Amino acid sequence: MDYIDYYKALGISKDASAEEIKTAYRKLARKYHPDLNPNNCEAVKLFQQLNEANEVLSDPEKRKKYDQYGYDWKHAEQFEEARRQQQSAGGSRGAFNGGGQGSYTYSGGDDEGDFSDFFASMFGNRGAAGSGRRQAQFKGQDYRATVELNLSEAYKTHQQTFAVNGKNIRITVQAGIENGQEIKITGYGATGVNGGPNGDLYITFTIKNDTAFVRKGNDLYLDFPLELYTAVLGGDEIIDTLAGKVKVKIAPETQAGSKVRLKGKGFPVYKEDGKFGDLYITYQVNIPKNLSDKEKELFKELAKERQKG
Repeated sequence: MDYIDYYKALGISKDASAEEIKTAYRKLARKYHPDLNPNNCEAVKLFQQLNEANEVLSDPEKRKKYDQYGYDWKHAEQFEEARRQQQSAGGSRGAFNGGGQGSYTYSGGDDEGDFSDFFASMFGNRGAAGSGRRQAQFKGQDYRATVELNLSEAYKTHQQTFAVNGKNIRITVQAGIENGQEIKITGYGATGVNGGPNGDLYITFTIKNDTAFVRKGNDLYLDFPLELYTAVLGGDEIIDTLAGKVKVKIAPETQAGSKVRLKGKGFPVYKEDGKFGDLYITYQVNIPKNLSDKEKELFKELAKERQKG
């Protein structure tokens, strides 16, 4: 995963106030929200970065660590502990300073032994002095990936294979996954340092609608065309749902815009087997076109009959 400059991601300076951070985040989050940018993988990626940047910079303690240690701010406590161990063991006269983007500098010490010994304890350099010290362990970097699904695919639990950092990864996607939803695959990030745990893999799903349905949460919505004669006289219609064909009874004199609910025919609830939302159908009545002369006469007679009533 590439280094993300959180200040740059939010378009603010390093001395920005808490209110400026909040304002910048809200403005950009609205712009790049997955719901407003369907099927836009780049927008999803930027939205992730904005959330990550806001999470760190809006927290004073996290922001302090980030400003000091940059890319490796999550390991700040381990760095400090290693430094304390070094100082208590050898009374180091130097100082260990964060370089801001993963680089670190040592300053103020005249004894190369202190310098080498410190980095041996931090990074396990067995060629340096003090090689017998306990090595600090670090969790590997987290990876992030985006997977695009069709709505019909998200309806069913299925397998997906994709490549991350040159490796093919096969996962099970649970039915009901939502657009913009993120899941974590533990241990599939970069290898840990000095025997530390591997990083994690975060996957964000973008869902493209390849159906006639509109999804809102776990419910589905569908506009269904009715012939005028069926709307007036009633009858049966076969409706294709994501679960298969369903026969629906049309009541006589059904009006355009009438709605019905098919309970349990919506989208599956994520990780809740057997639970589904509902399907809401809105009837759209089709007015016949290109009427024959006989049809026109029949409609005229119907109009006269209605006037008598």
